[in-house]
Amino acid sequence: MKKVAIIGQGYVGLTISAFAAKSYQVIGFDNSQKVVEQLNQGISHIEGVKSADIKAAISAGNYRATADGADITGADIVVIAVPTPLDKDRKPDLTFLESACKTIADNISHSVLVINESTSYPGTIRGVIKPLIEKLSAGKAEHLYAISPERVDPGRVDWDQKNTPRLYAGLTPEASKQTREFYSSFCDNLVEVSSPEVAEAAKLFENTFRQVNIALVNEFAQISHALGISVYETLDAADTKPYGFMKFNPSAGVGGHCIPVDPSYLSHVAAGLGVPATFIERANEVNLEMPKYVVARVMADNGGSLKGKSVQVVGVSYKPNIADTRETPAELVIEELTRVGAVVNWNDDLVGSWKGQSSTPLGGAEIAIVVTLHDGVDKKAVLASAPYVFDTTGKLPGAKGL
Repeated sequence: MKKVAIIGQGYVGLTISAFAAKSYQVIGFDNSQKVVEQLNQGISHIEGVKSADIKAAISAGNYRATADGADITGADIVVIAVPTPLDKDRKPDLTFLESACKTIADNISHSVLVINESTSYPGTIRGVIKPLIEKLSAGKAEHLYAISPERVDPGRVDWDQKNTPRLYAGLTPEASKQTREFYSSFCDNLVEVSSPEVAEAAKLFENTFRQVNIALVNEFAQISHALGISVYETLDAADTKPYGFMKFNPSAGVGGHCIPVDPSYLSHVAAGLGVPATFIERANEVNLEMPKYVVARVMADNGGSLKGKSVQVVGVSYKPNIADTRETPAELVIEELTRVGAVVNWNDDLVGSWKGQSSTPLGGAEIAIVVTLHDGVDKKAVLASAPYVFDTTGKLPGAKGL
C-alpha cells in the first residue's frame, strides 16, 4: 500500500486524510503537537471529520499524525494542505507554504509526487513550490509536481470529497496521470485542465465570484434601507426570475479561509501583471466596511451613540453551525463597537473560547447584534435577549435588520 504524507491537518488536510486513509497509509503532519496528540487519540478537531473515522483509520494502521518531519521520509505522495492567509497589509502570505516546502526538502530524498491543495495565485506550483523545494534540497531528487485546489466547505453535508468535482493539473503528463490515480480512489469526478495555472486561477475565481456578489448585495442592502424597502422581500422578488439571476443574501461581511482572502491573491497577481483589479478590490472594501455600517445603523436606532451601553454580539464564527472564527466579520463588528465606546461581550456556545475570552450567557445587555445564527440557537430567546435586537442574518422576524 502506498504511503501519503499530508502536510497540514486543518480543515483541508484532515478532511483529505480521512478520505485517503481508506486506500492509502496516511501520515498526517502538523506543527501543532496538541493537534497531533488529539488526532493520535482518534479525536477530530474539525467539523465534518468524524472522530470515529479517525479511530477506524488508526485501527486499520492507515493513519498516524506526527509533528516530526522525519516521519514523512518514506512517502510516495506528499500533499500540501496548509493555510495561505493574508499579511497585515492584506497581501499574500506564503509563510506556511514555504515551511511545507522546507519540510519536504529536508526529509524526502527520493522522487515523489508533490501535490499542492493550498489556495494561491497562478504560478505558485511552477514558480514557487518547485523551485523552492529544488533549492532547499540541493537537487537530491527530481519530483513530480501537480495542483489540485481544495474544495472544502466546513459544516456542509451534501457535498464532500467524494461527490465534489475536483480540478487538477500536473507540470508534466506523468504528474497529471499520478495525480488522477491518487484522487480517483476517493473522488468520483476529476476534471483535468490544461495547466496548473488554469486550476489555480479557477479556484481564485470561484471565491472571487462569491465575494463580488456578496459585496453587491451588501451594497444593495444599504440602498434598499435608504429607499425604505425590505432588501429581503426585494431579493425574493428578483429570485422569482427563472434565469439570469442567482440569489445572494446580505450580511455583516464575509469570513472564513477563502472568500475574504482568495480575491486578494487574484488582485495581487493582476497588479504584478499591470492589470487593474478595481472591481475585485472594491468588493473587498464593501465587505470590509459592512461591520461599520451595521454599527452605524445600530447607533442611529439608539440615540446616535453607543458610549457606555452594553452590547452583546450573538454568533462569532464566520458561518452557521461551525466553530471556525477565521476572518469572521464579528471581529470587525466588535472592534467598531469598542471604538465607539460600547461595552461589548459575545455569545457563541459553539465557539466557546475566542481571542482569550469565553462565551457569555445569552442576554443581559441593552443591545444585541446577531452576526451568525446557528441552527441550534433558540430564535425566541435571541429576540428576548435584549430590548433592542439587530439581526444581520435575516432569520429573526421582528428584529431590526439590514
